[in-house]
Amino acid sequence: MPTSAPTHEPVPTRPGERAFDRRYAAVRSRDRRFDGRFVTAVRSTGIYCRPSCPARTPLPRNVMFYATAAAAQEAGYRACRRCRPEAAPGSPDWDARADAVGRAVRLIEEGVVDRDGVAGLAGRLGYSPRHLHRLLVDELGAGPLALARAHRARTAALLIESGDLRLTDVAFAAGFGSLRQFNDTIRRVFGRTPTELRGEAGRRPLPAAAGAVELRLRRREPFAWPALVAFLERRAVPGLEEVVGASYRRALRLPRGAGRCELSDDGDAVRCRLWLEDLRDLAAAVARCRRLLDLDADPLAVDDRLGEDPVLARLVDATPGRRLPGTVDGYELAVRTVVGQQVSVAGARTILGRLVAAHGAPVGDDAPGVPALRGFPAPEVVAALPDEALPMPRRRVAALRGLARAVADGTLDLDGGDERGRVRERLLALPGIGPWTVEYLAARGLGDPDAIPVTDLGLRAAARDLGLPEDGAGLAIRAARWAPWRAYAAQHLWASLEPRPVPTPEHQR
Repeated sequence: MPTSAPTHEPVPTRPGERAFDRRYAAVRSRDRRFDGRFVTAVRSTGIYCRPSCPARTPLPRNVMFYATAAAAQEAGYRACRRCRPEAAPGSPDWDARADAVGRAVRLIEEGVVDRDGVAGLAGRLGYSPRHLHRLLVDELGAGPLALARAHRARTAALLIESGDLRLTDVAFAAGFGSLRQFNDTIRRVFGRTPTELRGEAGRRPLPAAAGAVELRLRRREPFAWPALVAFLERRAVPGLEEVVGASYRRALRLPRGAGRCELSDDGDAVRCRLWLEDLRDLAAAVARCRRLLDLDADPLAVDDRLGEDPVLARLVDATPGRRLPGTVDGYELAVRTVVGQQVSVAGARTILGRLVAAHGAPVGDDAPGVPALRGFPAPEVVAALPDEALPMPRRRVAALRGLARAVADGTLDLDGGDERGRVRERLLALPGIGPWTVEYLAARGLGDPDAIPVTDLGLRAAARDLGLPEDGAGLAIRAARWAPWRAYAAQHLWASLEPRPVPTPEHQR
């Protein structure tokens, strides 16, 4: 029998208490907006579910709520076979939170615990392993090992049900240390063996290309895929990334090797096709693709808030579910942003394309039918480039080298391990990095949904065309209404300057 709720839960979850009542109301109405925010555990069945589970609503006295699936699993519950809570989109809370817990969750999902252990995770965050464990247990009801174990189980289930990898390869790719650990975990979490789970999937595996791993990445609706892919296409660096039809492809620089991804719309999910030099990089690749496409966002919350402004309401109505494009590599985005200072998008693409062609390593030449791409040059490579390899003003070259050196020597962490405030300070301390660059990177690179570069000329032009204040100070005052989603508002404003994307005809998809 599952244990009762841990005494360290940070919010009340028992009948008669306000947090419990709010969550139970979401369960009674089967509200999909709460999927991924918490799970519902039922004492009488020993099962935990999504809030939107279509099964009969349990009696309040049998219900316990947990912040994470890991906490429910640690308490002895197994995942519901009907609603599959482990397949829900991630919590949008991690988009808004920049504290140690939020950063820890993101790094765990990138596979840091699997690669470096709890000590490595704690070191990235600047805490002792014991203090980090206490923080996570107090906040989420589970420590780093339990969270990592739950993430491995979730990744394995996705591979078992949507791909055709051998089960031994699934265990390896999901981060398990042994087949026994893999089998035991799957049986404990899902109440089925891996073979039984695959047999009960109820759907045919995705058609896999040679050497590829196929996944369906869940998201929340609405999801403005045409707008998102148009944004990526306009900024695509030749040789590094491309858009073909309605699919986006790019090279990946991963912890254990190189890789490539191909992302496309797939109804209620994103189809993700991955080619990896090392299957153990799967968790990192999936996490980066999710971050790039902002798949864990809550579009209804964003749109509702921005829609309170009558000017933005027109833009939101035209493109509901617009996402904040992220990045697969914070360092890469920083270099691209510095190169793009005071030049056109086309000009920056040309410079970056030459940089990739000359100094990026080939990725995946041996995959039949898949265009060869090149990875983005490593920070050590960029820091050592001669002046003639960087056709830019001297001050910008100095800024680029300073940035690359800071990432190479570990002074600057642009991939989620450091506090946003500290990253901002360290960026501003580098030569040639100003507030515009920092705010742009904070939004797309650090995942700050409230960052907005109000001095941006494009934003000011869009504001003028829409009848909003166009000076930086006036725009900042108006933008205060849009908090905590100002980065999304900026995306709407920039998009208002460009032609609306035309959906790709069905026969071209």
